[in-house]
Amino acid sequence: MTRHIAALLLRIVGWKPEGSAPASRRFVLIAAPHTSNWDLALLLLFAQVYGVRVNWMGKHSLFGGPMGWVMRKLGGVPVRRHRSNSLVAQMAEVIEGSSRIALTVPAEGTRAYTTHWKSGFYHIARAANVPVVLGFLDYGRRRGGFGPEIVLTGDLREDMGEIRAFYADKQGRYPEMVGEILLKEEA
Repeated sequence: MTRHIAALLLRIVGWKPEGSAPASRRFVLIAAPHTSNWDLALLLLFAQVYGVRVNWMGKHSLFGGPMGWVMRKLGGVPVRRHRSNSLVAQMAEVIEGSSRIALTVPAEGTRAYTTHWKSGFYHIARAANVPVVLGFLDYGRRRGGFGPEIVLTGDLREDMGEIRAFYADKQGRYPEMVGEILLKEEA
């Protein structure tokens, strides 16, 4: 029932699903490009259409007050980005302890312009030994969904080359806020 409602809502706002549901039961999901508060709502609708229960990392301030329980119910995992608290190891443990999980990571780390992506998604997937699934919202074509699953090789430049190629034609809601798809470690 919820799949049909999500599909109807997407049609009403002019969006169409593209791709297919990931085959893996456990994976890290990149959510890109991320330039708008609407990205989360669209991601959740597309996930419902594909029958994928997503967990997403969000800044801890989203989980306070009366809406905190709603955010958790929607799959949110609070993260304190300004603390160095072995986030990669913690998230890898969460994945390893789950029989089914799609841990969503906004690779840009923010909706604002940034000169590079955060590498957390890469290190979490490597530590948990799970693939990375390329989730997307393309505001230019009003399409969203799931792209390929990538089993990371450990060759950062090769893996990121494949990721860059996939996202090259995807447009965020605010294209001027989309930076280069590049990890600091690649420089």
